[in-house]
Amino acid sequence: MLDKMTNQLSFHSNALVLRAERQRAIASNIANADTPGYVARDFKFGDALREATGIGSSGSGTGTGSGVTRLAASGSHGTAGTTDLRHMPLPTVATTASIDRQGALGYAVQTQPSLDNNSVDLDRERANFVDNSVRYEATLRFINGGAKTMLSAIQGQ
Repeated sequence: MLDKMTNQLSFHSNALVLRAERQRAIASNIANADTPGYVARDFKFGDALREATGIGSSGSGTGTGSGVTRLAASGSHGTAGTTDLRHMPLPTVATTASIDRQGALGYAVQTQPSLDNNSVDLDRERANFVDNSVRYEATLRFINGGAKTMLSAIQGQ
């Protein structure tokens, strides 16, 4: 029973981390809209979430635990320090740099050629930014709703 609650929370927390990383990538694209030669970056959220949660394309789980924390715990990203030997170390989550190192952060397809070879389409990036912001907020609401439901179940209300 505890597995069901933590798996759902783990899924939404992975989604939240990936939404934040995508927001950073989109914000970087918008900030570099006037930089000559800059190539817009983005990643496929669905593929990244499947990889992070350990769910293959067939829909069945391929492993245990969180994929984001599994990627972080693989050794190259480190773990958060503990203050006591009896504490469990918390693995750090993948950052934009680690997503970039793994090759998940790809280049956006250029829709309009420009003279300075900049591939940022501001209209598309703004639309992606707003869409991602709304989805980030929805994920936060799912986590909040789940926490309230668990709390009311624990309190017996």
